[in-house]
Amino acid sequence: MTRTIDSENVPAHPDFRALATIAGIRTDLRYATANNFVGRDLYSPYDCAWLHRDAAAALERAAAWLAHERPGYTLLVLDALRPQRVQQLLWDALQGTDLQIYLAEPARGSIHSFGMAVDVTICDEQGNELDMGTGFDDMTDRSHPALEGQMLARGELTEAHVANRGLLRGAMQSSGFAGINTEWWHFDCGDRALVRQTYTRVL
Repeated sequence: MTRTIDSENVPAHPDFRALATIAGIRTDLRYATANNFVGRDLYSPYDCAWLHRDAAAALERAAAWLAHERPGYTLLVLDALRPQRVQQLLWDALQGTDLQIYLAEPARGSIHSFGMAVDVTICDEQGNELDMGTGFDDMTDRSHPALEGQMLARGELTEAHVANRGLLRGAMQSSGFAGINTEWWHFDCGDRALVRQTYTRVL
């Protein structure tokens, strides 16, 4: 049976590590602002600037890889730990639309709710986000890594967009993260089935 804790208890739990302790990253948690597809802060009063310590260590390695490959570039974390109650709010916001394919069904459990997934992009030396061809949470085919070849051929993505995404994937995959087919920004740390079976879910 999946172990669970309330989000209020995360700071005192030994399995979780604050984003502020991870070297080489920036943080802009979009669901803690109105700058997201729902248009409002979904996280307050919860502190969601956390990851499971395994994912945090991997993210620190990814940031070090990027700093070595592109001095001055940094990873920008857009989402990390996402409590199940927030996953439910997102799911409900897309109820009745075909956009629910972009979300894990809350009862099954998003890997974000275990602190084992991260949404991330890259900032350049001036702190500007690299152009990835779409923004975060753009729920269109242009966001799909699996379709980049088609999008490039049709002129909907440029070589620069694909190169920037490749740099992001290189950083994340170097430390054991795995991307998904539908979102260039999303990376899982570890096998999803194993995470759901053995890690603690945050409610």
